[in-house]
Amino acid sequence: METYSGKGVSGGVAIGRICVYRKGRRQVKRVRITDADAEVSRYEAAREETVRQLGALYDKACREVGEAGAAIFEGHQMILDDEDYNRSVASIIRSQEVNAEYAVAATGDHFARMFAAMDDAYMRERAADVWDVSERLLQALGGEWDGRLSLHEPVILVAEELAPSETVQLPREKVLSIVTIRGSANSHTAILARTMAIPALVETELDPDAVDGKTGIVDGTEGLFYVEPDEETISALRERQRKEQERRELLQRLKGKESVTLDGQRLKLYANIGNVRDLAAVIQNDAEGVGLFRSEFLYLESDRYPTEEEQFRVYRQVAETLAGRRVVIRTLDIGADKQCGYFEMEHEENPALGCRAIRICLSRPELFQTQLRALFRASAFGKLAILYPMITSVWEMQRIRETVALVKEELGAQGIAFGEPEQGIMIETPAAALISDELAREADFFSIGTNDLTQYALAVDRQNPKLDRFYDAHHPAVLRMISMVVENAHRAGIRAGICGELGADLSLTREFLAMGVDELSVPPGSILPIRKLVRETNVEAYRAGR
Repeated sequence: METYSGKGVSGGVAIGRICVYRKGRRQVKRVRITDADAEVSRYEAAREETVRQLGALYDKACREVGEAGAAIFEGHQMILDDEDYNRSVASIIRSQEVNAEYAVAATGDHFARMFAAMDDAYMRERAADVWDVSERLLQALGGEWDGRLSLHEPVILVAEELAPSETVQLPREKVLSIVTIRGSANSHTAILARTMAIPALVETELDPDAVDGKTGIVDGTEGLFYVEPDEETISALRERQRKEQERRELLQRLKGKESVTLDGQRLKLYANIGNVRDLAAVIQNDAEGVGLFRSEFLYLESDRYPTEEEQFRVYRQVAETLAGRRVVIRTLDIGADKQCGYFEMEHEENPALGCRAIRICLSRPELFQTQLRALFRASAFGKLAILYPMITSVWEMQRIRETVALVKEELGAQGIAFGEPEQGIMIETPAAALISDELAREADFFSIGTNDLTQYALAVDRQNPKLDRFYDAHHPAVLRMISMVVENAHRAGIRAGICGELGADLSLTREFLAMGVDELSVPPGSILPIRKLVRETNVEAYRAGR
């Protein structure tokens, strides 16, 4: 038996024959042409055919993985509609007098490398999308397209890497698991694997030729891949499979039930999302609403500042789709590890301590007012709340209140309808925790961002993998600050919740209940497991036993 380690990006156990998927990137020749207009027309025809293919893929993905997974292909269509991409192809054809295939390959290389060099992990993963779209264009130009992996039996699929379109076209009934040598937890392929509930590993060091055709077991939870496993391993993991299936079936029975402890303490469970594509997961996992909508992705996915109308449409869609459920939208949180080139931010030696989040908004009032106008307008269409990140002082909230008053006055004067959304403060620095008694007088609610709170409390850069063992989110200092914030919030008569990764940590759920945390906002898939634990807990008994 051989055992390989990888990064588990979708949990569960899969047992079956291993099938290696091999593909080679198309070799494109540079050919001189004499009629540039005709070659540009060839490209346009191929682009239209690719748009048609993506439309068909979108429809198929909606049926098989839901709108959240299918939205990937909307992103691919956006690349095909991108003016810079299309202008680059046409320019290369005309200026260099070369064939469309070469122009597409050169443009795809340029844009993919540009994304791959970005600091933000999410944006780096968009390089794979550009490769995927460019390859599809090349296939359309060549007049051939199969796009399907032929499988005759259920298998564990091993590949160097899978493009999103390849993943979604996999025959689901024939794929037990996916194992890739490259890739990351942020890749669309990993996201789709989780959506499709397929166990998956990435960054797995193995020789494909050495495993092809053999029997394997993928443990997506532990990040292990067993090849030619012994009977003891097979027996143990089959038992894990059975128990996991039982657990999933039991969790489904919790849909529609309240998250209330045995002694009557209520905990609200919300979902963290990054865009409208995640709304299906919110509903499917029975979240009570959205506790954190990361609005910065509207900016990260664009090559320019989103307009008021563009933002308004998105915020309104979220509010209307969730039909009365609470939606908390965090204002722009650009900076630190999330950079936008068109913001033209000055270089900073330590961006985590630099101009980010609310500091940018207060320094660029027109940018802030545009977002606030969109948010207040959208609040007329649902139960929307606004959350301000990186607040460290009372004066910041006072400036925000002044800006809000100005926005409301302008909307009223223009006869534009708006609501009165709750306004909350994100507690994610020791400074905010220590003066949370004062900040509580300026807010309608608190939401504790444990990722940054841990980083700043422990002076550990959470983006540096070399410091992983020093980044201890269970550190007593972090837990004491959370408890302090909750106490100060309740003393002021407002709610306090947690929206950081720590909220989904089942080992701390009972501790948060004992602290009196009012709500948790977590990844959608964590909702039902937390609800189960809450309903099994007696808080008073837990407090007595601490």
